Amino acid sequence: MLCLVASFALFACHRKRELRKREIVRDVKELGQVIPEQLGERISYLADNKTLDDKVPVHSVPALQYFYQLAANQAKWSVDGQLSPAADSMLYFIDHADELGLPTEIYHRSALDAAMQQLHAATGAGKDAALLAEVDVMMSDAFMKMANHLRYGIAPRDSITLRPDSVLTDTTLVQLLSTALKDNNIAGTLHQLEPAYEGYHSLKAALLNFKAKYQSLHWDSLPTAYVDTPAFKLLVLNRLVQTGHVDTSNGHGADTALLRQGVKAFQKEFCLFEDGQAGKKTIQVMNRSFHDWMIQAAVNLDRWRKWPDSLPDRYIFVNIPGYHMTVWDSGQVVLDSRVIVGAPRTRTPLLNSRLSNFVMYPYWRVPFSISIKEMLPAIQKDPHYLTKKNLEVIDRDGNAVNPDSVPWKKFSKNYFPYVLRQMDGLENSLGIMKFNFFNKYAVYLHDTNNRGLFRNAYRAMSHGCVRIQQWDSLAMYLIKDDKRFKRDSVRAWLDKGQKKQIDLSRGIPIYLRYYTAEGKDGQMMFYEDIYGEDKVMKKQMSL
Repeated sequence: MLCLVASFALFACHRKRELRKREIVRDVKELGQVIPEQLGERISYLADNKTLDDKVPVHSVPALQYFYQLAANQAKWSVDGQLSPAADSMLYFIDHADELGLPTEIYHRSALDAAMQQLHAATGAGKDAALLAEVDVMMSDAFMKMANHLRYGIAPRDSITLRPDSVLTDTTLVQLLSTALKDNNIAGTLHQLEPAYEGYHSLKAALLNFKAKYQSLHWDSLPTAYVDTPAFKLLVLNRLVQTGHVDTSNGHGADTALLRQGVKAFQKEFCLFEDGQAGKKTIQVMNRSFHDWMIQAAVNLDRWRKWPDSLPDRYIFVNIPGYHMTVWDSGQVVLDSRVIVGAPRTRTPLLNSRLSNFVMYPYWRVPFSISIKEMLPAIQKDPHYLTKKNLEVIDRDGNAVNPDSVPWKKFSKNYFPYVLRQMDGLENSLGIMKFNFFNKYAVYLHDTNNRGLFRNAYRAMSHGCVRIQQWDSLAMYLIKDDKRFKRDSVRAWLDKGQKKQIDLSRGIPIYLRYYTAEGKDGQMMFYEDIYGEDKVMKKQMSL
């Protein structure tokens, strides 16, 4: 019998405490005594469970404990049973969290919506102290969680994150919340935690316009296999009508020219090659949902939150999926250029570095992986390949050797004791100029001998280095304030085909980044997730 009592007592000690779901207080004046008890219960419950009844994990139990300890467990989001203006502001932020690139449900949205319905439906003089306490804690946690997410993002830090820290301290969170409530300035406090960069705010503004345009629309999915039939064309036309890319109100619904025009309008908006044909890639993009696009924007807003509070006055920024490079100086874009980046199998790495010099008419020392995977098989098939590609063979001592003396058939990817080097000149794969910056991947910026590729819509086709269209403008910008090198002299060297290395007196930071969504003139610019990086971040953000 004694053992049975002891076992029951042990079970009772370890049983999770239950929260009181409802406690009606008839006299409003008594709420000041009852709500602190309810709040105390919930803070104790959090210490054991890390969540409230809605099962959404809170951001920081110690921060909530400290906040309510300072408040003597008094309600902070309501007065005499009525929600404060600050609560209305917080609810607005939660309801519109998707416009900030944040998932609404992690801020207790469902539970708060249900609580609001109960509060608004309540009749009589009584107030539910348990419900008010639950709302209070959820609002406090939602503020702290959103503050941290706006400041640092949801996804974890990575190797290129430039911020020295990745979370607001509990003390800072409590101070922010206390001040915001005291000043009735929830919106201002949260907004000041967002990145100040133009790219972030342009993306956020464009997302708002995109949401206003597409949220209420519905569109049908199309068959993934293109069929050149009148029936399929009609399906495509109807799909374009649904999103406003074609207007058939004046008739001409079967007009091929109208269909082509509508496809082009869609392709232009979603950064596709504008050929007017509803091909495989265009159909795939047409079949994406509104929710998919909102998530893609959210992932990219989160990427902006990994930047530090400020950047250098001058820097080079390469957006890999956008196939674009910009040079920034004193807050202005002074140069922009199309670029060609690494193919999915040979990706351009994400990195931070500093461009230190550029070389005119460079040699191309062929990377070992390219030598054995691509060039060696070609040489073994065609003895004239080296001559055609203007390649020379270098031995381990750095000496050029006669390629006819090399037993090419004996070599394989497991054994190749030479280096292939492409001679300088217009046919060199690096083109006329190469820009160097330190990195462990041995990548760089360079010109190309195949400049026609910059006209392609899809430009992920290099071995990892970044080919730039405006290489000459970049070189002239880099030496514009350098008295050692006159622009006329550099141009003369280029005209004469002289090999020169220009060491910069002042290096310039360079950032290779990955953004699949940008805002431009209030419009969303979506780019293909060429390396699958968005998929990784979606998992990290639980989207």
